[in-house]
Amino acid sequence: MINAVGNPQTILLFGGTSEIGLAICAEYLRKSPARIILANLPGDPLLDDAVAKLKGAGATAVEVIDFDALDTDSHPKVVDAAFAGGDVDVAIVAFGVLGDAEQLWQDQRKAVMTVGINYTAGVSVGVLVGDKFKAQGHGRFIVMSSVAGERVRRSNFVYGSTKAGLDGFYLGLGEALRPYGPRVTVVRPMQVRTSATKAHWEATGSKEAPLTVDPEDVARQAVAASEKGTEIVWTPSEARFVMSALRHVPRPIFRKLPI
Repeated sequence: MINAVGNPQTILLFGGTSEIGLAICAEYLRKSPARIILANLPGDPLLDDAVAKLKGAGATAVEVIDFDALDTDSHPKVVDAAFAGGDVDVAIVAFGVLGDAEQLWQDQRKAVMTVGINYTAGVSVGVLVGDKFKAQGHGRFIVMSSVAGERVRRSNFVYGSTKAGLDGFYLGLGEALRPYGPRVTVVRPMQVRTSATKAHWEATGSKEAPLTVDPEDVARQAVAASEKGTEIVWTPSEARFVMSALRHVPRPIFRKLPI
């Protein structure tokens, strides 16, 4: 249960080595100790370091559950295992892949895999955890979406379409769960300085975009928004106004923008 001063006692992170997900956990731990459950792909070489960081940040316990996003048939057992030790207060959905944008729209197998990880698996765990939250009468989702899903661009439309779908699903799930107590916060960051984005910049020769933020920046805004019950948060805050303008640009003009 969330304690008397509003801090969660148990946090479940889908994508247990996600830099943004771990930063959100660390932000919660900065406020109060908590039990952390990491649902993560088995064999991930970054997992031991993630566990050590969370323990160093003050986690009362760190548990690991094997989670394969593409194996949706296994997801009910994963979620049952996560809730076996009692209520979960916060579930963070922070797994996903970026991929090569030009390759994705021309490679059927990789496109389907990307959609399966970024969207289908997110829906799968959302339905399952949402049912648990409904039964326990409380719980908060923090879901990592992206401004890439607000208006899908030619430059990364396969990835953007998965984020658009994920975003829409969780906002709808929040409405469905609202009468029962749980809440959903969808986080829409601009670019974030993670190992994955840095590797992508190096591989493609692209540069850091304006309004790029660190995982810790996202974490602070995400936790604050979730505590307030805010449904959507842009990070940095200025991204909201940028995307509001871009959503209304006529398509022939939007097509010519260097984004």
